[in-house]
Order: sequence, then structure tokens, then C-alpha cells
Amino acid sequence: MNVIDVYDIATSTWYKQATTGKYPSLRVNPCAVAASAPDGSSTNVYVYGGQNLLPYGQQIQYDDMWILTVPSFTWVQVDTDGQSVPPARVGASCSIWNGQIVVVGGYTGPDLSCDSGFYVFSATDLKWQNNYNVLSAGGADTKNTQNQQISQQDDPQGLSGSYGYQVPGAVQSVIGGNANGGATITAPAQAATQGPLATGKPITYTVTNSNGAVVTQTGTSSVTAGGSQNGKGGPNIGAIIAGVVAGFFAVLAAYLGFCAWVYRRQLALYKNHVAMSQRALAGGPNEKTSFIPSSTEGSSARNGKASSSLAGGSSGIGGASTKLTQSNSNGQDGEVPPLPTGVWPPVGRNSTANSSTEDLMMGQEPSFVGVLLNPRRSLRVINRD
Repeated sequence: MNVIDVYDIATSTWYKQATTGKYPSLRVNPCAVAASAPDGSSTNVYVYGGQNLLPYGQQIQYDDMWILTVPSFTWVQVDTDGQSVPPARVGASCSIWNGQIVVVGGYTGPDLSCDSGFYVFSATDLKWQNNYNVLSAGGADTKNTQNQQISQQDDPQGLSGSYGYQVPGAVQSVIGGNANGGATITAPAQAATQGPLATGKPITYTVTNSNGAVVTQTGTSSVTAGGSQNGKGGPNIGAIIAGVVAGFFAVLAAYLGFCAWVYRRQLALYKNHVAMSQRALAGGPNEKTSFIPSSTEGSSARNGKASSSLAGGSSGIGGASTKLTQSNSNGQDGEVPPLPTGVWPPVGRNSTANSSTEDLMMGQEPSFVGVLLNPRRSLRVINRD
């Protein structure tokens, strides 16, 4: 009942429209009638009775009355406490005439053996009556044969049976205006996305008040006491939440794409260093390697006539092995201990970039998770390179 199916007669098309306010429980076979405000700014649909379907074998009938006010599509529950309410029923027939709802028949359950099956409800006063009040429909000399509101009797689109009907106070408190109409909410509170409800406007009529004054009731833009906006539909909370969620995922996708780009650059840099190291192993001491800092040249110079060469040994770079050896002035060969990490010159001013570069020099392949956690560090490494 929180989403209503709407049929557009002009285009023979079905639409769905969300409602607002507390709505009736799910039910089948209620009866319903509609009454128009005198100025046509709202049409109020009265829904009575019905029965649940589940659980099977435990069906109960309802005796409550609800109003769906259109075009705001807001539910209003009628307060019938303290009234002589007819027995709950399902499948009854309802009609409206002179602003009064006549309920006939219906199934009341196995416990009620005798029921008159004829009840009258005042759509204006929202009360069950003991009798039906006959109205003149504007006098015997009028042509209001369809029992329409006086302001609508010349309009074939005016609702029949609405003569004498006035907007109840419970409905006025939701959509604004007064007994003659003048609703301030003239569009669905939950904004329509398609169909005539998204662009259409209620038909308004000129109303003659009891004092003889002639006025034209029209809906105007305002905000009700509950904070709901009128004719433009008000803020759509669902759309706002959807926009925030979509924005979050868009930012997340952009961030993941950026990290993927940085990771691919850093991985290519790592593979390039591995390839250069392998070429250095295959080409001998004269082959350039990016893993040996320039400071090693000064270190070799301080060792006199030492010469370096690459032989088998573990370096941890892509499975390649390196060992530094030297020949001293006495012609004896000996193994040169590896340079400590601390003697290598800094790659940049930032320590995180230095440590990431050292990871490459130590043969540690970059990971996508590492880039996700610290993309700035990885970006500095590829920019340095």
C-alpha cells in the first residue's frame, strides 16, 4: 500500500507512484470511493475494510477507514474511536452520494450470523451515521444530475457524488488549505518520475462561499507544519541518499583506478631494474646496473688498485646472484663485504620515498595493497625515477 498503481486513461498506460505517511496494512477486497474538494485542488480516496491473506487459515477482516489524498499521495488514517463502527468486513460495496459513503454487504466472518449490511459514513465529518441525509444538489431547477460540486457541475470531468462534500480537518492538516480546498500541496510528496503525475496540475474551479463572495481556490507553494514541501514535491530523501551512495562509489572507483595506474608504473620500474641487474650479471663488470649506487665508485677508489667483478652469490634480485670480489696490490683475491644499506645516498628528501626505492634495490616486488595503503609514497618513487 506504500506504492500505488495509477492508470492513465488518456494514454492507456500504467504507472507506479510512491506514497507518504503511515499506510494501511496489506489487504485484499476493500471498498473505495473518491470525493472532490469544492475547488478541485484535491481528490480524496476513502478505503474501507478488507482482509489479509497470510497466514493461510488465519484470515481476519478489517473495520478501519483510510484516506489517500491526491495529488499529494499521502495516507491519512481516520480516527473512529468511540464511534459505533460496523462489524469488520471484506468484499463490501461502497458508493458516495451527497458526500456520504454508503456501505452495503460484505463478508464479516463465521462468527456473525445476522448483519443488516447497510451503513452510512460522513466523508466530511469522518463519522458513522445512523441515517442518510438527503441533500437537494443545488435545487430542483438545476441540471446537477451527477451530484457534482456546484463549481464542477458544468465540467464532465467533475466527480459525481461529491455535492455537499468538504475537505475534512484531518486532511487539511496534511495538505493545507481549508474546507473548500485551496490545498498547498498540489504534487506528489514523493516526486513522480514519469506520467501525468510528474507534469500535470489539478484542475481548479471558482467557488462561491456562503456569504456570496466568489473566489478561485488555487494551490500555492508553501511548507506545511510537518516540513513537507508542496507543489514541487519537496526534497526526495531517497534520491539524495542514492546520489550520496553513487558519489561515494564514483570517488572509490577513481581512487582504485589511480592506484592501479601507480601500481603498474611502479611494477614496470621494478621489472626494469631486475632486467638491468640480469644484464649486469651476464655482461661483466663493465655493464651498467641501476642497483649499484654511484658511491661505490668512490669506495673502489679508496681501496687502492682494487678492481671489482661480478660472480655467483645471492643478491635477492629476481633470483639473480651477485658477489663483489677485489684484487689487492699483493695479487690476492678476497671477497668484499656488501655495502651496508646506510651508506647509500638518499634518493630524495622524503624518507618514505627513500624506503620505497630501497625496497626496489633489495629486490622486493611492489604490491597493489601497498600502493592502496600509501599511494603517495609509490608516486614519489616513480616520479623520482
